[in-house]
Amino acid sequence: MDAALAKRIAVQDAEALEMLGVTFVPVKQKPQDQHSNLLPSAATTNLEQTPERARKQVLLDEIRVRYETDQPHQHFSTDHTNIVFGDGDPCARLVFVGEAPGAEEDKAGVPFVGRSGELLSKMIVAMGLSRETVYICNVLKVRPPNNATPTPEQAKLSAPYLYDQLRVIKPEAIVTLGLSATQLLLERTDSMRDMRAKWWDFPPPDGIHAPDGFDTPIPVMPTYHPAFLLRQNTKENKSKVWSDLKLVMSKLGLQQPAKAR
Repeated sequence: MDAALAKRIAVQDAEALEMLGVTFVPVKQKPQDQHSNLLPSAATTNLEQTPERARKQVLLDEIRVRYETDQPHQHFSTDHTNIVFGDGDPCARLVFVGEAPGAEEDKAGVPFVGRSGELLSKMIVAMGLSRETVYICNVLKVRPPNNATPTPEQAKLSAPYLYDQLRVIKPEAIVTLGLSATQLLLERTDSMRDMRAKWWDFPPPDGIHAPDGFDTPIPVMPTYHPAFLLRQNTKENKSKVWSDLKLVMSKLGLQQPAKAR
């Protein structure tokens, strides 16, 4: 790695930590053989193409084809050019679930590539990970008009395809970004303030809907959507998000950043 690239990566890491209000420096993790799909370097982009990874990718592709055939979004108003299905490692231990694509995501056909996406990428880097080693998707697979918040009806129409994605990936943890994604997966109407900073189960044990194929519940950590942080960019809000992400790191056995000396 040349000096310019190394400096650029270091600056990006520092910006990510500063964005979260963290006064730490990241320490590179030792590789963990049992969890080789979560690579320690944020600069790592090439994942080993294992038979299991290939098998799961085929299944995810089949779900996308089924979505494109069913077009559940035909039952509600959209302002989309492309379907934004999902992005990342089909064998990811960690899945981020957002609400709906925005204008930049609609153009690219990839979730979280606009300003919110840049912020999410920095959050992931601050955890010692990279986008390539997690999986990112939204409840809605198409852009709502004017980037409107998904309605409960829209979320329910799109939910079966999200459930199928989670069923195939079988992550060890899910981070829900924003209220719509959180309320859908947890089947609750509480505020984000009341749901964040604690672990929940998907599917919820007392939920009305019980999707098949989830014999072992997946832990869910709700937190604020990156777009909320862009609008309400306060030290308190950034600290809350970082606190939630540290709980996720602890759950997955990821090494916490060490204090700078």
